Amino acid sequence: MTGRAAFSQNGAGLLYTEAGTLTLVTGATLQAERSYLWDEHGPDIAVRFADGKPFHSFTPDGSAIGTSHLCGADWYNVTYDFTRWPAWSATWVVTGPRKDYTSSTHYNRA
Repeated sequence: MTGRAAFSQNGAGLLYTEAGTLTLVTGATLQAERSYLWDEHGPDIAVRFADGKPFHSFTPDGSAIGTSHLCGADWYNVTYDFTRWPAWSATWVVTGPRKDYTSSTHYNRA
């Protein structure tokens, strides 16, 4: 996906928004956008969907494995890498009866 991601203040935490063009392995392109809420909970960051429902959490200490998230019958597992901050990445491994892919996103400060 090529696009923009931004954090902004949202009450006690941060609102994360992303929007851009997602290019699939087949070459097809899609417009994509998503928002999440990131809140500090002790040493962890809790990530929630925009409607407030829980998604996953992680400890932002370099390379961090996020907790798994079951969506239907498919598992979403994320690993964040903050070792080159402010550049960072998120790698999702998605497996299940309907999905089987790895998605790596690299973020750079504009």
